Amino acid sequence: MTTRTTTYMTIVLMVLAAAFSRLIPHPWNFTAIGAMALFGGAYVPSKRLSLIVPLAALFLSDLVLGFHSTMLFVYVPFIAMTVYAWTLRDNKNMVRLATAALFTSSVFFLVSNFGVWATQGMYAMTWQGLINCYVAAIPFFDNQIMGDLFFTGALFGVAEVLKKTVPQVFAAHTV
Repeated sequence: MTTRTTTYMTIVLMVLAAAFSRLIPHPWNFTAIGAMALFGGAYVPSKRLSLIVPLAALFLSDLVLGFHSTMLFVYVPFIAMTVYAWTLRDNKNMVRLATAALFTSSVFFLVSNFGVWATQGMYAMTWQGLINCYVAAIPFFDNQIMGDLFFTGALFGVAEVLKKTVPQVFAAHTV
């Protein structure tokens, strides 16, 4: 197996493990969705594959969890988060990663809850209804932030440890 293949397989396995966090018992919104998008965008060498790998993992977890009417409002910010992560490729540090995790949590919160307001019929189709939707979602936002910070730290931390301790897993020329 080539070093490049080993690197890709390691990254894909890490993304799949992150997607698995959606399938095990966890507090509401404490999952690795944002971290998975950031990690894929920052580490998958090909930009095209950096979109495909995390999206495929998200889709696989949705096959188990079930599809819903707000999926567009989950997948669009997920794609945006992955593209945003391309800015992390050459400069990964704790401040940038924490900022990126907070940014992705915020984007996901704003877009996904807009989707709830727009598609679920739970709130009036007014500005006040939209505000009510966002206010009702605030308790879930805390867990989203904590999950994104935790899983971003975990994924990027494991990758950096592997780069230093098992350099053939994360070859410098491919990541």
